[in-house]
Amino acid sequence: MNHNVWEDGFFKIDPECHIIGDMGPVNHFPGVQMWWRAIDGIMRPTLQGAPDHLLNMIEPWEMTKSTDPENILRAMDKYGVDVACLLPESMMDTTGYSSRWCTNGDAWKAVQTHPDRFIIEPNLSPIKQRGVKNAIWEMEYWMEKGAKIFKYYSPEDTYINDPELWPFYKRAEELGAVLCMHTGFSWVPPGKSKYCHPTQLDDVARDFPQLKIVAFHMGYPYSDALNMVALGHPNVYLCLSLLVPWALTAPYKFAHILGEAIRFVGPDRIIWGTDSAGYGAQIGAASVGLLDFQIPEELQWKYGYLPLTDEDKRKIFGGNLGKLLGIDTTKRRGG
Repeated sequence: MNHNVWEDGFFKIDPECHIIGDMGPVNHFPGVQMWWRAIDGIMRPTLQGAPDHLLNMIEPWEMTKSTDPENILRAMDKYGVDVACLLPESMMDTTGYSSRWCTNGDAWKAVQTHPDRFIIEPNLSPIKQRGVKNAIWEMEYWMEKGAKIFKYYSPEDTYINDPELWPFYKRAEELGAVLCMHTGFSWVPPGKSKYCHPTQLDDVARDFPQLKIVAFHMGYPYSDALNMVALGHPNVYLCLSLLVPWALTAPYKFAHILGEAIRFVGPDRIIWGTDSAGYGAQIGAASVGLLDFQIPEELQWKYGYLPLTDEDKRKIFGGNLGKLLGIDTTKRRGG
């Protein structure tokens, strides 16, 4: 890792920095317990193959779950992340739709602690379950307060291409919202994986060609399908969130994911992200992972992948999302 993370030249914007809040009041729900068991399972495919230098880089505080925004900022400063979009977890399916884990109001409060480094990313989920008109009202409310980027987590709600959501997408397009969507698989039951297959985005992107869609997690494990959707729809952006640690623990696997994405859509519509949820180590692994990564020459030769340039990394780390959100990425915000 660069001895001065603010000299690497890459303005970094994280579009998926979760805040969870106090889980104590909801931990008794069976769905919440199911969710946390799944998180334990995610640790294996994420950390298997981790090199010693990665483990030595991580300090004890980074492996301790924290709900304090100051802990997020501490990790951002350590790893040179300029801006984080604070995204509150909804996960109402885990509580039988009785409670949210963390509200958009909680996220707004956290953003105010460091408005130069944090921006709010309201979670509008679920949309169908609570009523499309209610979701539209809340999107309009937060846009009046300056929000530009939003999250829709379909696994707790309905299919991405459910026709009943069309009025919501239409309004999001009219308002110029950047809409981030979970795609691929629900890693955490009770969320339903059938609701987030990336081919469902094809219908949305076709009917709302001006709606800026950011597909989280590269549609994994259906990344090839998402690449084909994005190939035909220039309003679809691919986000590496959750998968970037594989640049350190499974570099050939990550090289295929990133190499294929660049082949189909180019470096101008790929966005970095951490998918962090209270652990500084997640921010660290995602930051260092892309910073030092290069597509192995063997894969460049075998698959025709292009080498990753500093300009590619500059776009992926923050340049592409900065353009969508109107953020000046020429001047770093830390250090």
